[in-house]
Amino acid sequence: MAHDEILLDLTDEGDAPPAKVAHTPERTCIITREKGARDALIRLALAPDGSVAPDVRARAPGRGAWIGADRATLERAIAKGKLKGALARAFKGAPLTIPADLPDRIEQALARATLDRLGLEARAGTLLTGSDRISDAARKGQVSLLLHADDAAEDGNRKLDQAWRVGLDREGEAVRGLVIPASRSILSMAVGRENVVHIALTAPAAAARVSETLRRWCGFIGRDGGEAPCEAGSQGTSALRRGDGPG
Repeated sequence: MAHDEILLDLTDEGDAPPAKVAHTPERTCIITREKGARDALIRLALAPDGSVAPDVRARAPGRGAWIGADRATLERAIAKGKLKGALARAFKGAPLTIPADLPDRIEQALARATLDRLGLEARAGTLLTGSDRISDAARKGQVSLLLHADDAAEDGNRKLDQAWRVGLDREGEAVRGLVIPASRSILSMAVGRENVVHIALTAPAAAARVSETLRRWCGFIGRDGGEAPCEAGSQGTSALRRGDGPG
């Protein structure tokens, strides 16, 4: 047998083990009936008193119901009684009450999940703050995710966005950091540092963890939480600015 034929035999795809395909659990939104990835939806659970409560970390015991709708859609479903009927079916007729401020509670829980995640990444050392440090790391291609406070100056955002594009070798493209729906004071408290206006995640896994929680938060309040930045000025920001942080 010729040498080339031996190589062909060894690399034949039919002899290779089948590639493993990662399974992504799905859930169905009780309002829209659309399916989505479990991690992209929001779980609702029943508190001991029968009130419906957000369970954004999906840890509460017992039966749960899932929603993938944004805040405006949820509020319409509440007003029309659609949510009550959907929850009654999901919880098999168990006695329940829907708090009047359920949309606020969900928004605050999503905000807290994202801010808590940023705090964990800061303690793990996968997060940078400070414009100079971020700019240097970005130009070296060491930044996986770039975030800006929603009260950051546009000029500062543009400079860091450009540094990030240079490091990614994507100059001339519409790549820019995400404007997170929280002010610098909120971000400072979340990561335990002073005057946090910009945040850079340096590890891809850390960036993925933050992106997951941020995408749900932005999606619920009606912002784009995907690769494009969350534009500032939505209804979700005011709740964070009124107090010291989300409850």
